[in-house]
Amino acid sequence: MIRSMTAFARTEQQLDWGVISWEIKTVNHRYLEITPRLPEDMRQLEPKIRDLVAAKLKRGKVECACRLKLNAEQQTTTVNHAFARGLLATIKQLDGLIPNPDRLNPLELMKWPGVLQVPETDWEAIRATAFSMLAQTLDELLEARQREGEKLREFIKSRTEEIAGLVTTLRAQIPEMNQRQRDKMANRVAELQVNVDRERLEQEVALLLQKIDVAEELDRLESHTREISHLLDSKQPVGRRLDFQLQELNREANTLGSKSVDLDSTRVAVDLKVLIEQIREQVQNIE
Repeated sequence: MIRSMTAFARTEQQLDWGVISWEIKTVNHRYLEITPRLPEDMRQLEPKIRDLVAAKLKRGKVECACRLKLNAEQQTTTVNHAFARGLLATIKQLDGLIPNPDRLNPLELMKWPGVLQVPETDWEAIRATAFSMLAQTLDELLEARQREGEKLREFIKSRTEEIAGLVTTLRAQIPEMNQRQRDKMANRVAELQVNVDRERLEQEVALLLQKIDVAEELDRLESHTREISHLLDSKQPVGRRLDFQLQELNREANTLGSKSVDLDSTRVAVDLKVLIEQIREQVQNIE
């Protein structure tokens, strides 16, 4: 299964206590790099978030951003008047024991634990909801990565078929190219107007043809294209394997170019390198 490493997914849910949303963005990366961005009260979820993302994704730079907006009543601070009056009565009693007591600053009184009250928020329920939403968002992200991966698969498949076609064409042209080399050497000998031992000439031609023989390179090119086609149908992440196969394809194309003494084989070597580079650019985005 070919999946792209580039994708985006967003989910949002309106609840009684407020609004929670997740945004996940992934881009290509050599390994799996997870960056959670969480509200302070959600920080304790980070290990579980990392485990969940790692279970679903194998490669890519992943940014998971959770946004939380509580309703106004969840954030309103009130004064516990009964507690404050009791505290003031106690302070007044203590004032009688202290000579020349300082005047009490109301701001200092507000700092006393229990004077100000914030409505209780069920953070356990909020965290549970957030984690459930994360799983849903990841599923949507996977669907987006798979859709993009299918496009990449078709692109790579078409280019791989073009490579296989070039290899087949060049293999069929080898006898003709060899004959051209024979004729070229015979013409040069004729131009020199010297007597040459025919057997020795055939030996030189055979050595030249052996030196420029590309049959092994063509065999390996065919083998690598078959392996790429096989990987495109795999159910596992294959980005790194595809990258390796492309390195091997590129090596064979370079060898083919270095051995080329014929315009047709040179043209094929250049076309191969162009196609391989086009595939390589897309493979960088595959998980």
